[in-house]
Order: sequence, then C-alpha cells, then structure tokens
Amino acid sequence: MVRAHPTALDVVLAVAAFIAIVSAGFADPRGSRFGVREPTASGVVLAFLAATALALRRRYPRTVLAVTGVLTVAELLTQASAHHPPVAGAAAVALYTLASRTDRPTTWRVGALTAVTLTAAAMLFGPRPWYGQENLAIFAWTGMAAAAGDAVRSRRAFVAAIRERAERAERTREEEARRRVAEERMRIARELHDVVAHHIALVNVQAGVASHVMDSRPDQAKQALAHVREASRSALDELRATVGLLRQSGDPQAPTEPAPGLGVLDQLIDGFVRAGLPVELEAPQRRTGLPAAVDLTAYRVVQEALTNVHKHAGAGARAHVRIVRARDAVTVTVLDDGGSRAGGSPSPEPPAPDGRPSGTETPAPGGGHGLIGMRERVTALDGTVETGPRANGGFQVRVRLPLQTAPMGERGC
Repeated sequence: MVRAHPTALDVVLAVAAFIAIVSAGFADPRGSRFGVREPTASGVVLAFLAATALALRRRYPRTVLAVTGVLTVAELLTQASAHHPPVAGAAAVALYTLASRTDRPTTWRVGALTAVTLTAAAMLFGPRPWYGQENLAIFAWTGMAAAAGDAVRSRRAFVAAIRERAERAERTREEEARRRVAEERMRIARELHDVVAHHIALVNVQAGVASHVMDSRPDQAKQALAHVREASRSALDELRATVGLLRQSGDPQAPTEPAPGLGVLDQLIDGFVRAGLPVELEAPQRRTGLPAAVDLTAYRVVQEALTNVHKHAGAGARAHVRIVRARDAVTVTVLDDGGSRAGGSPSPEPPAPDGRPSGTETPAPGGGHGLIGMRERVTALDGTVETGPRANGGFQVRVRLPLQTAPMGERGC
C-alpha cells in the first residue's frame, strides 16, 4: 500500500515534519517544560517552506537537501536572538533520503559537507554560547541521518542481490530442465529409429520373398510370412518398451523389460540369418557386466550396421561381426564383402540415390540418418566411429566405446 502511493506518503511525512518542527519551537531546550516559549512567525514560515520541500524528496533529493539547508541557515541568521523552531530537522530528513538513494562515497561526502556547514552556521550565528547543545545537536542529527540512510540503502541492495540470485537460480533450473528434456527426446528418437529401421528392413525383405515365391513355392512363402510376423512382433514389443518411457509414473502397464544389449546379440544375428544375410560372429562368451549405456550402444551399432548391409550390400553378401573387450574399452567391428562385387549375382536392390555403388552406407541428402544416429550415440559416450569402404570391396564400421566415460559437465561442447 505504501509503495503504491509514495507521493501520498511524502505529503503525510511533510505534514508530520512541520508539526514536529513547530511543536519543538514551544519546548525549552534546557528543561522539560513545554509551552513557555513561542516560535516567531518568520520561523514558522521557514519551517513550513522546509516541510513543504520534503514532499518532493523522492523526485529531487539533492535539490530538497539544498533547499532545506539554505532555509536552516536563513533561520539561524534571522533569529539568532529569538527562540526558533529547529528547521534543521527537515534538512536531516532530506539528507536521510539522499543517503538511501545514492552510493556510499556520495553519502559520506554530502553528509560531511552538510553536517559541517550547518554546524558551523549554528556556532557562528546560533544561540550563545557557541558550544551549546542546540548547536551541537545539529551535527549529531545530520550524522545520524546520513548513517541511517546508508544502512537502509545497504539493506535494500542486499535484499535485491538475494532476489536476483534466486531468480537466476530459478532460470538456471528451468534451462537445465529444458536441456535434459531435449536430450531425452533425442535419445528416444534414436531408439525409435534403430528399432523401426531394423525390423521394417527385415519385414520388407521377407515380404518380398513371400511375394516372389507365393505361387511356385508356397511352403517357403509361409516360412517368410512367419518371419515377417515374428519381426513385426519384435518391433511392436521394442516400440512399446521405448514409448513407454514417456508415460507418467501413475500410468498403467509401465514397461518392465530391460533395454537390449550384447547379451541378446545372438537373437539379433539369428534374425538376420533367417532373413538371408549370413553373419559370422566373433565375440567373447561373456558379454555381460558392461555399463548399461555402453551395452545398449554396442547392440545398436551392430543392429544398425547389419541393417545397412542388408539394405545396401549386393546379393550374396556376407557380414562379419567382431567384438573385442579390453580393460578400458569395447571395440565393435562390422564388415561386409560387398556381395555382387565379390563375385555374387547382381543385387535386386536399386542403386543409392546419389549414384554410389551398392555396399556403401553414406547417407544420401535428405535421408539415411542411420550412420548419423550411430555417431551421435557413440559421441555421447566419448567414443570414436570409423566408417568407409574396404580396399577389397564391401564396407566397414568400427566403433570404440570407453568403459569409463567422462561426466557430462566435463565433456567438451
């Protein structure tokens, strides 16, 4: 309420200051008696002018201090022999206002100048003796006003700093939350891409086989359709588990299946073999005990690389998967021999959009985000990716994943 109407508060303060100054003119400064003296009319006028100036103290603090100081000196000059109201009280209020609204050096410079000037004027032109308590009181009141104003200013600055730090911390928390949401969305997008690309590629190939041999070899068509059904069921299960991560804690049927890893790599290889891609696996017998992020990324690298071989390599292509686990890292290598380039029959797959020979998985403009997603996964774990054609034909993907990754805050941007 007070902050909403500062001008009204200043007017009330001006009226109160005028009443206090005039009332002080009736008091005996050396005793407790009241009403034994009467202030002069000119003193009352000067008190009125000084109190009126206080109504503008917030807008013009320096000007109001100068006006009240001049009126105080004028009172001392004109009424040295008569009892006068203490107009210096208005100057003390103006000095307090200036001190609360400026910096500390300015406060002490202006405060010292005001105190010395008004005290010297009182000692020279005020009541006698020059060291009387009325004259010395001016120095005390101006000094206390400057100190009080500086203390109020310091407290306001302290409260503002605390509020600013709290707001900055709140903004930082919001930015961190948005960053984590963006990273989680990117991770889920990569998961969805890997799952969909792998299983849809298998479904596409098996559906093509079934369509091709439906009339001549119905038993093989049934087997291909069974593979399509199994691949689609696996795709749905993985999609359900991945999308389930987006559910709220209170939603029913929260996913409980663990994320895939190298422990189920044999099932992945078996799916490609049944789809017509011979795959040779060279991996240690024990594939557990890896960090969860490394385990999942290694699995996805093999899945994406074999999917690309199945999609882009020539007919009759063979793949080789090698997994080497060292003390500080896991190395995943996926090779293919290029199929038709190795002497097989021509590939029924169409050539890549950019005219490159089949067997190279460089993504075409506007598509082919598999290798990009693979690099993003590996880079997030501080790993390295090497991809490119082999000298004797085919393509290779080699990924190295450190087992101890640096914290997010220590990685370079």
